[in-house]
Amino acid sequence: MFPASNYVDKVDFAFIFITVISFALLALVTILMLYFVFKYNHKRNKKATNIHGSIPLEIFWTVIPVILVLGMFYFGWVGYVDSVNPPADSMVIKVTGQMWKWSFEYPDGFKTDTLYVPANVPVKLNLNSVDVNHSFYIPAFRLKKDVLPNRNNSLWFNADKTGSYDIACAEYCGLRHSYMYTKIVVITKDNFTAWKNAQIAKAK
Repeated sequence: MFPASNYVDKVDFAFIFITVISFALLALVTILMLYFVFKYNHKRNKKATNIHGSIPLEIFWTVIPVILVLGMFYFGWVGYVDSVNPPADSMVIKVTGQMWKWSFEYPDGFKTDTLYVPANVPVKLNLNSVDVNHSFYIPAFRLKKDVLPNRNNSLWFNADKTGSYDIACAEYCGLRHSYMYTKIVVITKDNFTAWKNAQIAKAK
């Protein structure tokens, strides 16, 4: 399936990488545990068996976990660096969260309650809250960022596929938190220009 944003492949790969390593370690530990329980049970070993240290083994089970952890860190770091460095030509949209709705203000001055963006254009969202803590979350884009009062956060993305995707608040913000949903609609550049012109005319 064609990814919905520039983050999907990286985030999904990091998730699968960590999950595979976790299951492999779980299987290894479980197998070794069962093996030693069987081999060194009381019936087979009436007398405790002394096991001498092994320097190669010590090095092995120290180096391998370090390599795995560094691999996890690397994929997380690459994704993080990409997410905090938007292209200079990004379209900037102001996002405001409040109990219990989202609003979007475009560079031309008009506001909407649904986020419309052009496909294959970098978009930077400046996030702010007028009341309590919120969290701007687009599951299909693998994007989530805190939206806090008295603090400006931002994120950026490049939507690769046209369509309509959910936007949710991922931080409990009050009684109607579960209703704090809207949509991001990704359309072609030509359709976005036509839509933008219609919004500007409507705002006059």
